[in-house]
Amino acid sequence: MRHIKYEPYPGDIKGLSQREAKKKFLEFGPNVVYKKEKLRPLVVFLEKFKSPLLVVLIVASVISFFLGESISAATIIFMVLLSAVLDFVNTYKSEKAAKLLNSKVITKAAVIRDNKEEEINLKNIVPGDIVLLSAGNIVPADCELISAKDFFIDQSSLTGESFPIEKRPRDLSVEEKEKNNSLLNTEHLLFMGTTVLTGYATAVVRLTGTRTEFGKVALRLSQEAPETEFEKGVKRFSFFMMRVTLVLVSVVFLINALSKDVFDSFLFAIAVAVGLTPELLPVIMTIAMSHGSLKMSKKDVIVKNLSAIPSFGSMNILCTDKTGTLTENKIVLVKYLDVFGEKADSVLFYAYLNSIFHTSIKSPLDDAIQSFKELAVSGYYKIDEVPFDFSRRRDSIVVEKEGVRTMITKGAPEDVLRSAKFYLKNNRKNIISQKIKEDIQNQFNFLSNDGFRVLGVAIKKINQNNKKVYEEKDERDMVFLGFVAFLDPPKKTVTGTLRELERLGLEIKILTGDSEILTEKICKEINLSIKGVITGKEVKNMSDGELEHRVLRTTIFARVSPDDKVRIILALKKIGKAVGYLGDGINDAPALRAADIGISVNNAVDVAKESADIILLQKSLHVLKDGVIEGRKTFQNTIKYILMNFSSNFGNMISMTGISFFIPFLPMLPQQILLNNFIYDTSQVTLPTDSVDESDIDRPVFWDLKFIKRFMLVFGSISSVFDFLTFAVLIWIFKFSGSHFQTGWFIVSLATQVFVIYIIRTRKIPFLKSSPSKPLFITTLVAVVIGWIIPYTSLARVFGFSQLPISVLIASFAIMIAYLAVVEIAKRRFYRKF
Repeated sequence: MRHIKYEPYPGDIKGLSQREAKKKFLEFGPNVVYKKEKLRPLVVFLEKFKSPLLVVLIVASVISFFLGESISAATIIFMVLLSAVLDFVNTYKSEKAAKLLNSKVITKAAVIRDNKEEEINLKNIVPGDIVLLSAGNIVPADCELISAKDFFIDQSSLTGESFPIEKRPRDLSVEEKEKNNSLLNTEHLLFMGTTVLTGYATAVVRLTGTRTEFGKVALRLSQEAPETEFEKGVKRFSFFMMRVTLVLVSVVFLINALSKDVFDSFLFAIAVAVGLTPELLPVIMTIAMSHGSLKMSKKDVIVKNLSAIPSFGSMNILCTDKTGTLTENKIVLVKYLDVFGEKADSVLFYAYLNSIFHTSIKSPLDDAIQSFKELAVSGYYKIDEVPFDFSRRRDSIVVEKEGVRTMITKGAPEDVLRSAKFYLKNNRKNIISQKIKEDIQNQFNFLSNDGFRVLGVAIKKINQNNKKVYEEKDERDMVFLGFVAFLDPPKKTVTGTLRELERLGLEIKILTGDSEILTEKICKEINLSIKGVITGKEVKNMSDGELEHRVLRTTIFARVSPDDKVRIILALKKIGKAVGYLGDGINDAPALRAADIGISVNNAVDVAKESADIILLQKSLHVLKDGVIEGRKTFQNTIKYILMNFSSNFGNMISMTGISFFIPFLPMLPQQILLNNFIYDTSQVTLPTDSVDESDIDRPVFWDLKFIKRFMLVFGSISSVFDFLTFAVLIWIFKFSGSHFQTGWFIVSLATQVFVIYIIRTRKIPFLKSSPSKPLFITTLVAVVIGWIIPYTSLARVFGFSQLPISVLIASFAIMIAYLAVVEIAKRRFYRKF
């Protein structure tokens, strides 16, 4: 690192001695934001199997293997391993993000020690060190300014603010220092990782390592991400499934053991357990998420973490910054006004002249002036320039045309006004009275309060044409012309997109480092309903309970820090909301990790993209909307499998338990149960390709255990009623027992639980108003055909089947049709009620 010029520092600032520095190094440790800890991959991988769902599936696979169903066992184990591997890979996201963040930090910094300048390794900087900074440097720690000259900082990496921030020393009392020490917008504090744009400064280090604001970001990234709402739902469902399975299996075993062989009863109960287990759930979820990922990629949404797709569908609150999301992320000139607030072409013309001729610090405002409109300035040439500096906060250009020289001054309105003596009224110069000065100030305040960035413009005709060099002292007795006002305008399409998101049940909350005034203005322009406004200062003063009470009643969170964003997101999650966060800066990384679904953009910093689950190729709410819809479709297809599988299996198990009281043989052999289960599950592999009704994606989708329980009880009971009807037909009409009975129930059970997907997959009339996808229709039809053919093949002996007369097949078909009709009627009543 090389410095061109330093701000002279007071002679009594000698810096720390080497001895003091060593002592502080031992006390505070190295100035690093990420410490690599040795991870044991095998231990981390094995921890992934703690999931209740995976435990159940592993037990089911082992049982299947010992019952001779090696194919079924291998399928289950494969999907368990796949699920664990995906989770294992995602675990390293946080470590990789922290490493990326650490790589953004410089390795050396200039300090004063023992009264002399030296460059030291970044990690050796300690609190109390005096650091020297100039343009191009990156701040090595959290510091407090001692002295500064024309010192501007880009701290967008921490705050998200797009404009440079001026920093200057302040004479604060000890209490005020303590009060403001953690505020990112205080003008006397510098923060690690921010960049010096202009000027030079001397500062004293206050905080190092993970105690810095930058370090806090890295610390959060290295921690395990909190559970998403979807993961919580899976866990709740898994425990519920375990309880139901344990109760039913115990009852089935006890009932059968009283009247039948104990070992056969045990095998039958175990087969019942396997039958109840939705072993294909990881398969269905993985295929559904992969299918959704491919469809989303065609809509400019890239999925980094497959398990995030259902969370996308659950998301009912989206937290985002306004810049680039609601606005164009481009500063444009929107107004040019005289001192009375009227449109004035002369203000635009002279601002344009100043902008194209000045060669000092170029700002986004200069670019906005030049790109607004190309004006005819031929004949003008530059004589001299008084460059911008941060004490005057203005710059001046002297131009000449046809022998007439003009000084044009542009800058902060209050500083330009300080150099002015006159104003124009009806093209005549008038002296600025106290009242006019107040009117000008009021006009400036009005524009500022309305969210505009404002520059003042003044001119002066110069009579001395032989002068070559102009200075600050020449900026006097000028004519104040008026203002040019700038804004990052809202996107033209954002209002319509917001309406669509509202229709989808998605609420927008703005978390920004910008002011509440500017953010409110943008929200009003795009017709975003504002429930309330809270500043970062208010957030810091709230307890977690108070924040949880306020978050739902607030739309705009202004001037918030990275820690504030995380607290807001966690508060929303605590009250049961599924929260998405859209961000693209280093300051957004902790919030991206804390949210249920972290969303970033393709041009974001590496740390933000690494922390995100979803990457948008365009920073657009419209693109995000398409992703939300695909996420909901994926979730809905997963829920279809769970509702159908659990209700059918529950009904079958109730039937097995009930009929065991009345017959001296097992209603279905263990191998028959497992075969039934295998054929049924295979038919559902194409379920993720199924179409989803519009009415099923117009609201966020959640794991609703209460709804699943009701569905299981209602439709499981209907399934059980038709099972007993089947038993009655087989026993009383066809006089079947043993193998013939078991075969008869096998074909009816398989057909009813496979074909019922056509009814359950939609709230509408199946086929007439909502049809399944072709792959799903084909696999379900083929599965039933295969199941009905097996008893007539050589495999019949393997599974203990007997051939059935055609009359039984006709009766089975009739029972199936009746069952589907009753389920359709019950479905309509069920959805009307619940």
